[in-house]
Amino acid sequence: MKGKAVKGHLIWNTRKFSKPSILICIFFFVAGLFGSSILFHSQEDTNEGLRLRRSESRLLRSTTEKTEYNLLRAGESGDNSITLIPFQVLSWMPRALYFPNFASSEQCDSIIEMARERLEPSTVALRKGETRASTEGIRTSSGMFIKANEDETGILDVIEEKIARATKIPRSHFEDFNVLRYEIGQRYASHYDAFNSVEFGLQENPRTSLHGSCPVIKGEKWVATKWMREQVYG
Repeated sequence: MKGKAVKGHLIWNTRKFSKPSILICIFFFVAGLFGSSILFHSQEDTNEGLRLRRSESRLLRSTTEKTEYNLLRAGESGDNSITLIPFQVLSWMPRALYFPNFASSEQCDSIIEMARERLEPSTVALRKGETRASTEGIRTSSGMFIKANEDETGILDVIEEKIARATKIPRSHFEDFNVLRYEIGQRYASHYDAFNSVEFGLQENPRTSLHGSCPVIKGEKWVATKWMREQVYG
């Protein structure tokens, strides 16, 4: 009697579901199984991608440390060593490269300290008819210029050499370092550094760029810039 009761109970439960209900259940079961399979493989692909990138990074470090290069004889202005500076391509058009840890925190602190005592109010190049008074408020930062060979610590010399290697532009084309400090509320309004000969007079090596800075909200902001020209500077 007990076995029949169980059997009859099972038959009664099954009859409660219509054919459409059973088909819907089967559909959701298959869909869930298929979806979980896709999610699993997607996660697997992601993990595999991470493993590949980490493997490539380890291989690059290993190759950098162990590879011996057969160097060619360099010319008078060349180098007798291999340059390996890591970088990331952020964009090809326009070209934007990121060089991680290009200068250490210690180097940056040293540059700030050597610049702090020589800071003066920043100025702008005046067009015909402009005066200091008419351009007041455009650039409210303070700054200074310094040559690499004026730095007794040798830090600017090291950084300038690294810039030359990274950009493939010789140091003879470089201008001085321009170190700027922005205090709270200071700024440099967006502007073109386009030295049109009609407005600024004849320029030996013209340059053009668009840049600017937002007002500083907290603390102070330090910036070091280096202009490079197409021809020998100076």
